[in-house]
Amino acid sequence: MTSTAQRAELQAKIWKIANEVRGAVDGWDFKQFVLGALFYRFISENFSKHFDDADTVYADLSDDVISSEIKDDAIKTKGYFIYPSQLFVNIAKSASTNKNLNTELKAIFDAIESSANGYASEDDIKGLFADFDTTSNRLGNSVPDKNKRLAAVLKGVEELNFGNFENNQIDLFGDAYEFLISNYAANAGKSGGEFFTPQTVSKLIAQLALHKKKKVNKIYDPACGSGSLLLQAKKHFDSHIIEEGFFGQEINHTTYNLARMNMFLHNINYDKFHILLGDTLLKPALGDEKPFDAIVSNPPYSVTWIGSDDPTLINDDRFAPAGVLAPKSKADFAFVLHALSYLSSKGRAAIVCFPGIFYRGGAEQKIRQYLVDNNFVETVISLAPNLFFGTSIAVNILVLSKNKKENSTQFIDASGEDFFKKVTNNNVLEDSHIERIMELFDKKENVAHTAITVENSKIAENDYNLSVSSYVEAKDNREVIDIKVLNAEIAETVKKINALRTDIDKIIKEIETV
Repeated sequence: MTSTAQRAELQAKIWKIANEVRGAVDGWDFKQFVLGALFYRFISENFSKHFDDADTVYADLSDDVISSEIKDDAIKTKGYFIYPSQLFVNIAKSASTNKNLNTELKAIFDAIESSANGYASEDDIKGLFADFDTTSNRLGNSVPDKNKRLAAVLKGVEELNFGNFENNQIDLFGDAYEFLISNYAANAGKSGGEFFTPQTVSKLIAQLALHKKKKVNKIYDPACGSGSLLLQAKKHFDSHIIEEGFFGQEINHTTYNLARMNMFLHNINYDKFHILLGDTLLKPALGDEKPFDAIVSNPPYSVTWIGSDDPTLINDDRFAPAGVLAPKSKADFAFVLHALSYLSSKGRAAIVCFPGIFYRGGAEQKIRQYLVDNNFVETVISLAPNLFFGTSIAVNILVLSKNKKENSTQFIDASGEDFFKKVTNNNVLEDSHIERIMELFDKKENVAHTAITVENSKIAENDYNLSVSSYVEAKDNREVIDIKVLNAEIAETVKKINALRTDIDKIIKEIETV
């Protein structure tokens, strides 16, 4: 099945499930149940493969035949344990007639999570199903109502026929999430898209961070959201090596769970990812893991933080070198400095940024001065508007590097119509657009009205302004006028006017003499 067909089938199935529960579950809440059911099915099938062979179908076994040794070995390998009776396929089979469906599901999810207690995978499994609350009143006020809607979700997910999840032509989880966001963004408001980076933008960011690298020690996202940027890096590096895995931190509990689910859904075992919950700026959790050869991130735009109200922060190793903290009302550069601090000497970071941080004065100007004077800025790329759900902002991508040889900075204007395709209410980066941006990034050649490389001394003379429009001259689309031709036309017009005046004067004179 092609990617287009798979995506169309996925969306049709999700919409069918939505119609089953329409009016009972708010659209934004509904996504938690769909994504949770997708995840439950995946880990069930993935776990079954650990046991299935020519003579054994794990789903058909009795729970009684599972010894403690078998369970222990499975948890050490997979990170969790599911008894045959707890598998998605067996629960979905009788979901429509199971009067205890909601409480049985809760017990199963609790059992899966607690199976990792005391094992190395405990932190990676704990709380994974927290947002798939099968006893929630959001599903209905009565148990029968809850069960009816849960059964509809399970049956809908059961009908998805994509074979092995990891062999799909699409990002099943990411596509489901993107489809749900695009359809429910109106209900969700800003929160609908603030922690989701569209797959095409994620692809560009991953390629920028990993450009020409044959291997990296590990990859990190300090505001990882649902993990889409890290997973695009995995796709980009399928034929290469990410030696120590995928690392991230996320402050929002729901998206923290989605990120961990996403790792499992993409067959990244618990020992190859480390996603932690917490405030990256005030309680960074992965300092012992730095430095990272590759960093990708789409941090929240212009969020408030404590900043200068905490005098100890200026002594923090991440912020001290710049000599100033990001403004309290705009933490954007705090995330940038955090990423730079965690970057290895041979690494590269690609970060989505709000355009305002590149030209405003005050503390942000001083931080830009630190970045430029130390030659950390490799490229600034302006993208088209309407690429993200829930906002029309034309964002920029800041590419940082610690091993630049040239004391200059590249600027790329990728905001024009040649760099996106309009699809319904949003613009989309297609592969051809990404390829063109990557070619510009790689060659570092000047292209009129599109790309230019500027000496850092000139940026300093321009008050450390890093706005792309300050350096890439916009194409003048006004009509070109030949002044000689215009003057000739004016002269001919004047000649005709003078002749007309002469004729009028003659007529008036004749009238006056009558």
